[in-house]
Amino acid sequence: MKYIVILGDGMSDEPIPMLDGKTPLMAAKTPCLNYLAKKSEIGLAHTIPKGMKPGSDTANLSVLGYDPSIYYSGRSPLEALSIGVDMKDTDIALRCNLVTLSEEGSYENKTIIDHSSDEISTEDAEILMEEVKKRLENDIYKFYVGTSYRHLTIWEQGRVIDLAQPHDILGKIIGEYIPKEEALREMMIKSYDILNNHPLNIRRKEQGLNKANSIWFWGAGTKPSLSSFEEKNNKKGAMISAVDLLKGIAVGTGMKVLEVPGANGTLHTNYEGKAKAALEVLLKDDYDFVYIHVEAPDEMGHQGSIENKIKAIEYLDQRVIRPVLEGMEGAGEDFRMLIMPDHPTPIRCRTHTDDPVPYLIYDSRQNTESSFLYNEAEAKKSGNVILKGHTVIDRLFDENLLLGGSYANS
Repeated sequence: MKYIVILGDGMSDEPIPMLDGKTPLMAAKTPCLNYLAKKSEIGLAHTIPKGMKPGSDTANLSVLGYDPSIYYSGRSPLEALSIGVDMKDTDIALRCNLVTLSEEGSYENKTIIDHSSDEISTEDAEILMEEVKKRLENDIYKFYVGTSYRHLTIWEQGRVIDLAQPHDILGKIIGEYIPKEEALREMMIKSYDILNNHPLNIRRKEQGLNKANSIWFWGAGTKPSLSSFEEKNNKKGAMISAVDLLKGIAVGTGMKVLEVPGANGTLHTNYEGKAKAALEVLLKDDYDFVYIHVEAPDEMGHQGSIENKIKAIEYLDQRVIRPVLEGMEGAGEDFRMLIMPDHPTPIRCRTHTDDPVPYLIYDSRQNTESSFLYNEAEAKKSGNVILKGHTVIDRLFDENLLLGGSYANS
């Protein structure tokens, strides 16, 4: 038996008036998802424990079976694992985004325009981060290049402090959101002076792209301690993702990280490459479990693009789910597949919420019959509810479990 999770990051949403009250998931053409829904268990899962912030960090830990209230120590430390930074127990990791700020007024009176600097390429970002590193790095603060706009700072002998997430304050004046910690605030202000008129940013502006003209610190956390996925589940697992957060979770749990050329966490990621890598690791390398993470729906939610969020969901359906399904069926391999978002990223607010998300569990051996489609409303209508998100994977792994019917846990 093989086990597959296909995770559409931020795919869930709210009814949108411009879509006649439909969500992007309802409006998208998803023939593969709806085909599977007729043969699967559908329901809602609460992936964010009460009192915790809704994020891809806590939510993906949940989907992988790790209770965030036990295992979560901050987002940035997980990314540090992916980048290969060996944190000390006294280190604090900080996410260091390259963001786009407006150019008028003092730093405190600027507006945050784009948390991703037009999804800047890693190649461009590395040039800018090297300049930041050269000018700002010292014995206390070390900078590390990540992927696209997502980078890392290690604060030696630091402390965990509350920092605003840039994607939560898009369009707002930043004065009340910049760090109160003087050193962090000063580095952010200096980074604008370093980056705004950098030749690469001048060129980006000429090309109609947003400048990556400031760093932004957030996501402070301590060194993580995660148990082995294989020892916990008796399954040999692999992770496919473009983002350092998911790769870091994989490293921390001892899963194999599969690098897919062209996988970049954007709308134009290498969907087919991810599907192919999943099939190869399951069928040729004889792994038991693969987790395919697709970032695009979340990014489009943050950008507030209804059209592109729908497109990202359709790409997931046709360019990831369909080839994985056909590849597994063609190989004659028994498998169980879980498809779900980690959290909603509604167009309305352009950030994460903690509402429950629709899940789908398919078993190639079972003749489950359902009248439901796969979307938020249909999942709610099913009556199936998983209140503890970190237990959803237990339903996936219980191959003797008959799917369907009515299910709820507490």
